[in-house]
Amino acid sequence: MAPRAADNLPITPGTAARHEQEVVVLVARGHQRPANGDLVGEKNPDSEDRPREMRRRPLGPQDLAGDQLTRTEEDKMDQPDAVRSHNRNAWDAEVECGNRWTVPVDHEAIEAARRGRLEVLLTDCRAVPAAWFPDLEGAEVLCLASGGGQQGPLLAAAGANVTVLDNSPRQLARDRLVAEREALPLRTVEGDMSNLSEFADGDFDLVFHPVSNLFVPEVRPVWTETFRVLRKGGTLLAGFVNPAYYVFDLDLADSTGELRVEYQLPYADPTSLSEEELRRTIERGEPLEFGHTLEDQIGGQIAAGFVISGFYEDRHRDDPIAAYMPTLIATRATKP
Repeated sequence: MAPRAADNLPITPGTAARHEQEVVVLVARGHQRPANGDLVGEKNPDSEDRPREMRRRPLGPQDLAGDQLTRTEEDKMDQPDAVRSHNRNAWDAEVECGNRWTVPVDHEAIEAARRGRLEVLLTDCRAVPAAWFPDLEGAEVLCLASGGGQQGPLLAAAGANVTVLDNSPRQLARDRLVAEREALPLRTVEGDMSNLSEFADGDFDLVFHPVSNLFVPEVRPVWTETFRVLRKGGTLLAGFVNPAYYVFDLDLADSTGELRVEYQLPYADPTSLSEEELRRTIERGEPLEFGHTLEDQIGGQIAAGFVISGFYEDRHRDDPIAAYMPTLIATRATKP
């Protein structure tokens, strides 16, 4: 989930206007967090302007919406559409800011994958076990919400015919950059991970879905659609955030190192944050996040029809919460 000159253009006034509209509709749906205390201490300016889950990289304030917000017809926008639009713009901006998940792999990594030494991530640090992959030579692979010029090109170099679907046009441009540079069999599709109507039933042998479903309000449709587009015997490899991560005040942890339980689960930015916190999050151009329950993450895969056949945990690098618990999960599932 990465540089092409056309994809590094500045945010336009039209984009800013759309953000202003989306701020209104999302804040209108926000609720106060549980009344168990206000934030204490001042925020570290180096961490305040970074998405909470993907915060380990520099990101300057976007100031996309400004301070004066007025209600518009966008109040009528359905929330998932507003979230998707906001997160598309936010991740386009992440590309410009150099988020590590937007930086394309280099030629050496591609050559290693071609020689059978594939190292690819579903989570933050641990490479996916080789035994989790089916035979990739000629396999049809969907990299789901996996733009950025990393996983897709590596799987293509390993012999697969890869399709990368992502919500961010600039993230997809990273994949095209690597594919053109390395002459790889890869195509890109801009779309919603919850709606795979672009594809027919049984189109793919493997769906590779790294940590990204925290950016959609509902995760069960992701599993249902993934099951549909996989062939019988196909494999789903998925990474996601341990929902317990979201009970903590992440801004406080990042700025002071203090771990304080603050939020109820399931967590969702539009409903867990106060109106002012949500407004600041959107104005800074940060992606909106959703901490789905394990019942929805793992139970949702099972309910969709998958058989879980692999599991491991991982930790965010340089994260105070990760010093005490695994913060990320990866699963391997099969369509029987």
